[in-house]
Amino acid sequence: MMRFPLEKEFIEERAAVVRTIESLSPDEFEHGTTLCDEWAPRDVLAHLVGLDSQLPEYVKTYGNVNRANANIVERFRSLGREDLLGEAKAWAAHPAPMIRPAAWYLLGDLAIHHQDVLRGQGHNRAIPIAIRDAMLREGSMLGFSKLLKYRIEPTDGGRARGRGTTMRGTSEVLALWLAGRKGLDGELEFGS
Repeated sequence: MMRFPLEKEFIEERAAVVRTIESLSPDEFEHGTTLCDEWAPRDVLAHLVGLDSQLPEYVKTYGNVNRANANIVERFRSLGREDLLGEAKAWAAHPAPMIRPAAWYLLGDLAIHHQDVLRGQGHNRAIPIAIRDAMLREGSMLGFSKLLKYRIEPTDGGRARGRGTTMRGTSEVLALWLAGRKGLDGELEFGS
């Protein structure tokens, strides 16, 4: 079977997301904090699983990503913990055929959402270099306008980018900041 760039890492990260969410207590699963405003861990998982199975939702909402995401999350609300985790395990192991070629692109979004759950629950992990780089790539796309005002310099070996006031931090923190996550100021170093 043909492998696409970063497909192996993409499948491994999906499995890691499922393990993380499976490790949560029922209350944390349903009501726990994440870095995604108004989303519990179950909602983050529903969004991720929905990218494979609910892709037409983005067309139906005429590209309104926030509305499509909300519709997908709501659609999965009827599933209990075990049913959603069952769907997630299948999702993790077998990406939809149209998703596999986009692994390089989608890995950053997946990893950022994994960190949303981990950090929201007060956990951290060692992030593999390929995942770290994908997160920073995704954050740079989502936060492109910030890169017109800030030059980000990762302190852990990622590639610097942008212009303007220098900001330093780990690739993870910079990616999360670029993607619009809040509460990271203590981990960022602003320069001139």
